Amino acid sequence: QVQLVESGGGLVQTGGSLRLSCAASGSTFIQAMGWFRQAPGKEREFVAGVTRISGRTFYGDSVKGRFTISRDNAKNTVYLQMNSLKPEDTAVYYCAAAVILRGSYTTQASYDYWGQGTQLTVSS
Repeated sequence: QVQLVESGGGLVQTGGSLRLSCAASGSTFIQAMGWFRQAPGKEREFVAGVTRISGRTFYGDSVKGRFTISRDNAKNTVYLQMNSLKPEDTAVYYCAAAVILRGSYTTQASYDYWGQGTQLTVSS
């Protein structure tokens, strides 16, 4: 089992920056962690992912060049640094963990555990 706790959400102005954190706990070895987001009335969207061992990263097209995912294996924590924020980035951001080794971690089906989510609101 894996438990995930997100933090760092809030209200920020357009063009601003924010960093989300997700701390993982539990006894199962995590292969990768990622972030998804869901805006009201929209489907959950992949944002970014990172593998635990190699540090390989994956990004959704809408955030490439603006968001950076990183990990601290010693703390079992993954971060999402978000820069140049736009109103369309407003969503609930969910942390996810994958315990199965896969070639890619860009879909919801790639992940096995989910956090409760943290709200990000970007004001125009």
